[in-house]
Amino acid sequence: MKKVLKKCFITAFLSLAFIGCGGEKESESTQKLDYKNAVYIYSWAEYIPTEVFEKFEKETGIKVIEDIYSTNEEMFTKLKAGAVGYDIVVPSPDYTEIMMNEKMLAPIDKSKISTYGNIDKRVLKKLESFDKGNTYAVPYTMSATILAINTEKVPNYEKDYSIYDREDLKGRMTLLDDMKEVLIAGLGMEGYPQDTDSEEGMRKASDRIIGWKNNIAKFDSESFGKNFASEDFWVVQGYAENIYMELTDKQKEHTAFVVPQKGGSSSIDSFVILNSSKNKDNAHKFIEFIHRPEIYALVADYLMLPSINVPANEYVEETPLFTLDDLDKTELLKDTTPTLELQNKYWEEIKMHN
Repeated sequence: MKKVLKKCFITAFLSLAFIGCGGEKESESTQKLDYKNAVYIYSWAEYIPTEVFEKFEKETGIKVIEDIYSTNEEMFTKLKAGAVGYDIVVPSPDYTEIMMNEKMLAPIDKSKISTYGNIDKRVLKKLESFDKGNTYAVPYTMSATILAINTEKVPNYEKDYSIYDREDLKGRMTLLDDMKEVLIAGLGMEGYPQDTDSEEGMRKASDRIIGWKNNIAKFDSESFGKNFASEDFWVVQGYAENIYMELTDKQKEHTAFVVPQKGGSSSIDSFVILNSSKNKDNAHKFIEFIHRPEIYALVADYLMLPSINVPANEYVEETPLFTLDDLDKTELLKDTTPTLELQNKYWEEIKMHN
């Protein structure tokens, strides 16, 4: 699932100019690498609390060095182009599947992760839809694409994407500018899976989404949180954690975070270890550390997401914006490369339609 940067600050411990393609020379300011006592993580901005890094470094003496990407596509393209030096990456499930198929990932040695048993078995089972035996991915978070609704302006609302059929909300709603997220919604409302190769299904979904387009103000993947907080828009499709941080305490009281019960999508972002990793032992130690209950509780509280670490629930202090039970009817993001041409065809029609 695509993440939107939550703040302007990006945590990066060094420029990582050493990571590149074609053997480019390092800048004079870049230090030579010491792979012996470090772990290099390529992740979303502000996705892992710096407090966790600090605790891990203090306890183990292993330095955490983090580099940032803003989309799965950016990460994948960089790695396929030849970037080296990373140990752990945190892709969404569709890209975990793609990276598995591209033979980019090393198997997880579960004997080196004593805390693995803390992970909710429901989450592990969902990953097994493509990662048989949970061989390559260790879940980090489970999240969803949600609808944020201003209940002061919209006191009565549908708990699925049929809300976008409402002409009384015309000009007050937005959808993500994201082919996959919007098509999943449209296909789901028509009873089709995200990877359908049915021309009829895609046409029905496209027609439905074009109807939604007539009612929305715009497709928006950049500023949906800020625009919802400004109350320019009353219904937005987006990511709860990105919207929540923009709201005042008063606004939070009249904001509903709805996981659509039809057409909804969810994501399990996982720790994966690259085949090219020089620090596989340190990578396993970091993953093991994250899933200690008291450490994972810091993650859940920081992201306001439901804890996928069962014993961590005893330490969690914040109420998540939704629960794992809310995600039961959602469709987990998966690799839809085989139907990409068909999706692109209809997405172009949707975007071009006036």
